[in-house]
Amino acid sequence: MNVDRELDTRGLNCPLPILKAKKALAEMSSGQTLRVVATDSGSMRDFLAFAKQTGNELLEQSTEGKDFIHVLKRR
Repeated sequence: MNVDRELDTRGLNCPLPILKAKKALAEMSSGQTLRVVATDSGSMRDFLAFAKQTGNELLEQSTEGKDFIHVLKRR
């Protein structure tokens, strides 16, 4: 998947990955995509809730080893 920006939040716990993603999305244009890499297992449900609350589209979630990958599309 082609992404416009990548954010590494490995080692950070809730709510920091969400807060950093929110800030990054605010700096992006509508339709651009953000890939967030996190190590917090709670981020799977957190990003799902974040997308519903903010109107940004959660395109994909996956796990790669110890990393949790989230791809969001800016509304």
